[in-house]
This record gives sequence, C-alpha cells and structure tokens, in this order.
Amino acid sequence: MEQKKENKNSPIARRKFLRVLGTAVAGGSILAVSGVLASRLKNEKEASYYWQIDPQKCTHCGRCETDCVLQVSAVKCFHANKVCGYCDLCGGYFRSNAKELNTAAENLMCPTGAIQRKFVEDPYFEYTIDESLCNGCGKCVKGCSSFGNGSLYLQIKRDLCTDCNECKIARVCPSDAITRVSMDTAYKLKD
Repeated sequence: MEQKKENKNSPIARRKFLRVLGTAVAGGSILAVSGVLASRLKNEKEASYYWQIDPQKCTHCGRCETDCVLQVSAVKCFHANKVCGYCDLCGGYFRSNAKELNTAAENLMCPTGAIQRKFVEDPYFEYTIDESLCNGCGKCVKGCSSFGNGSLYLQIKRDLCTDCNECKIARVCPSDAITRVSMDTAYKLKD
C-alpha cells in the first residue's frame, strides 16, 4: 500500500495530470476563439447585404408605407430624370381627376407634398423629391406608371434602413419585389 501512495503523489503522475489539464485548456481555448471568429465572420457577411426593391417588379401596393418597422418608412420615391418627360400634366404630380392644373392640395397626387415642381420653360417642368417629406406610399409612382412614362419609382434608402434580418415589407410584398442583395450591388435604377 505504501507503494501505491507514493505512485499517486509522485512528480511523474502530477506532470502527466498537468499536461492533460493543459492540453484540455488549450484545446478549449482554441475552440472558443474559433467559435467567436466564425460568429464574427457570419455577422460581417450578413452585414454586407441590404434590402432593395426591384422597380420592374414593384406594383406600388402601398405596403412599403404601412409595413416598415420604422415610424416613417425607409422606402422613398426616386425620380429617373433621364426617363422623365418633364410634362406639364404629370401623372405622378397631379391626380387623374384634378379639376384644375394648379398646386392646390386636392389636385396633387402626393399626400405629403414631397414632390416639388419647378418651371423650366414652356411647357416643361422639373420634378424633384423632398426625401424628408416622402413616406413611401407609392401613390405618385402608381400615377406616373399609369399616366406617364414611369420615371418615378420606389427604393429603400440604405442610410435609413435598419437592415432587419427579415424585412417586414418583404414578407408582405405581393410581387416579391424586395430582395436582399450584396452591398457591392448598386441600386436598381430606372435610368
């Protein structure tokens, strides 16, 4: 029995125990660091994607205004200047049933007054979008597509969007116009 006690307390047994313990701690540390790095890479990869609307698929349903998680939607109206006809009678600016072509609120398509109209020369007007007033309702886009050349379209502003894991608007979009694309992909424009 005295020999067994000496073997348990011998320096060789302690060294072996410490070596096994050290190997386990080192292995555990390597696994932990690997897990953290893998998690960071996954988060960075997801962060390099953003939500975007395909203007060719968008049906201007109005859900961008009502279903965004933000108080005021990150979806804004864009204007394709190259496509615009600069018309006096703009389908995105005036309602189709406007009694007079003046800037009275009851004659305008945009409920927030986000579309600004500036006279260029007879009969041409320049139209610009005041992003701070736009709520993403799509009424102007629908009017422009129905009675014009479709120069107005909706797009999600990168700097306003919170890049939700699953976009609430994308879930309810009837035309599947909203997809997640790589950050190096440019906005889909109508130019």
